[in-house]
Amino acid sequence: MAWFKREKKGISTSTEEKKEAPDGLWNKCPNCKKALHTADLLENKYVCQYCDYHLRVGSKEYFQVLFDDNQFTELFANLTSGDPLQFTDTKPYVDRLIESQAKTGLKDAIRAGHGKMNGEDLVIACMDFNFIGGSMGSVVGEKIARSIDYSIKHKIPFLMISKSGGARMMEAAFSLMQMAKTSAKLALLSQAKIPYVSLLTDPTTGGVTASYAMLGDINVAEPNALIGFAGPRVIKETIKKDLPKGFQTAEFVLEHGFLDFIVDRRVMKAKLASFLKIVKN
Repeated sequence: MAWFKREKKGISTSTEEKKEAPDGLWNKCPNCKKALHTADLLENKYVCQYCDYHLRVGSKEYFQVLFDDNQFTELFANLTSGDPLQFTDTKPYVDRLIESQAKTGLKDAIRAGHGKMNGEDLVIACMDFNFIGGSMGSVVGEKIARSIDYSIKHKIPFLMISKSGGARMMEAAFSLMQMAKTSAKLALLSQAKIPYVSLLTDPTTGGVTASYAMLGDINVAEPNALIGFAGPRVIKETIKKDLPKGFQTAEFVLEHGFLDFIVDRRVMKAKLASFLKIVKN
């Protein structure tokens, strides 16, 4: 006889009595598809513990990883984009901005803060891909410019974390102007002999790559990040040739001399702090 015998048939539990797992408790790795517990993911700096895949995260998570005890002062928090062209595609640009602000809790595709990393002052500006694809509009350029001014005024190193699909088409030339503006500000930062670290994450493309993302005193990237100007599909269709294996990955870009090194997010804070300490001394 079996050790277990069902005495009742059709046992059921009412909906009210069912215990559901809270939302957001589990994630799935986009690479290996394994389930990841949120607590483990947080402890592992949002890197898959099975395959080392670096999950895409935003400014909130990068600030948690880099700032000591997640303590920082947010800078220029109230800047918001206008609609200089009264642009409309599938919906008015103003409506798209309002929806993105409600969805992400951000004013635009970038957040800046001043805090300490391993006890040393640092200004970080970090892009958010969830806000209209991390596109570079006038607010992104203005926040970067003001963050650089802040770094120069207080003589504090500047870290730029790029994660973007490129220029924001809804602002046309106003967006493209940010490439020149931020590059000019970085030249002033260099003249002031204040370190600038550029961290390229997945993805960093378009006008962002063609301007401030590649102008660091050191250019650093996360493993397997997509880095390029035009996307690989566009390039393939243009040149009518198959692209090399690993084309536009961080490893490919490093091999061709456009990066200084690739750093795992779990040791990023220590690596960047070591570099800034060397430069300072």
